[in-house]
Amino acid sequence: MAGMFVSDVLVIGGGIAGLSVAARLAAKARVVVLESESAPGYHASGRSVAFAHYGLGNAPVRTLTALSMGELAKLGSIHPALHIASADQMPLLDDLEGVHRHFACDYSRVGPDGARGLMPALKPEACLAALIDHGSLKLDTHAMLQAHAASLKAGGGKVVTGTRVSAIARESDVWRITTSAGDFAAPILVNAAGAWADEIARMASVTPIGIEPRRRTVISFAAPQGEDVSRWPFTKTVGEGFYLLPEGRSQLLASSMDQTPSDPCDAAPEELDIAIAADRVEQATTLPIRRIAHSWAGLRSFAPDELPVIGHAAGAPGFVWCAGQGGAGFQTAPALSAIAASAALGLPFPEYCAAAGLSFETFAPARLGA
Repeated sequence: MAGMFVSDVLVIGGGIAGLSVAARLAAKARVVVLESESAPGYHASGRSVAFAHYGLGNAPVRTLTALSMGELAKLGSIHPALHIASADQMPLLDDLEGVHRHFACDYSRVGPDGARGLMPALKPEACLAALIDHGSLKLDTHAMLQAHAASLKAGGGKVVTGTRVSAIARESDVWRITTSAGDFAAPILVNAAGAWADEIARMASVTPIGIEPRRRTVISFAAPQGEDVSRWPFTKTVGEGFYLLPEGRSQLLASSMDQTPSDPCDAAPEELDIAIAADRVEQATTLPIRRIAHSWAGLRSFAPDELPVIGHAAGAPGFVWCAGQGGAGFQTAPALSAIAASAALGLPFPEYCAAAGLSFETFAPARLGA
């Protein structure tokens, strides 16, 4: 294979999914990450608010979060999460309390006065009761991505940016990848391409898993003049509504938690989504949003059952899925990357994950016919 860069594992996608599994694999194999953009984390990973909490995802995703919290704490900071409920959302709050109890979280249940004690801008009618998670984490996404890239490099691997994939073929027991930066080959190919994961599968003649990218919009605006909001909690409705959190001492971030289906793309915020986010904050709080300082959008990618997809594709030796993390990519990365690395190399399922009730079958693409 003259003129071709050969390694043990090729990972397509330099977001948190691709970099975290590549860092795990680098201890046992020669790994190359192919990233189409000019830098890792350009799309969903670079646009994530990345706050680790238990109000996100289904039961296996919450288990992955619990298994990841210890490692996440090394690159995150403890910051309380306030989950608020209106009268019709009380059953959802009860369910969420059950989740926190199950994982032995440091939490407390409070009434409206207790909630406003933490989040003074809440209007009384916006919160009948709330749950405070005292151990949730505000994550440093840049630090996490850089830490994984450093681990990859220390293990002899590397990230090659500006490598747009144009063709994928299985030849002589290796995957050959044709890109804008040259040809690459390896017996194992990990598909961590996020919103583009199904497109990569089609190039490789692998059955797609039905990935649905969904756009989410975030707005930034000034806190009330003279108010230090840095200690305000991450505040989130347990059902439809919004989330709100501080960004430093004088800025706030908010989202209506929109999930608009989208084609894979360089997502941009739409005026309607910006307006909805601002309106929901103003309806539930005393915060006047006179000017949007900044807004952005990213794509969160989901499989049909909203579980991550990890494992070998049927009938495609060496093709390994690592996709469908939804909005939980950062907060599940430690545990999920351990599972994906074990699947890629044919190693046993991580014992600590099995002890929590998970298995390869939980995330296998076979459940989706892929």
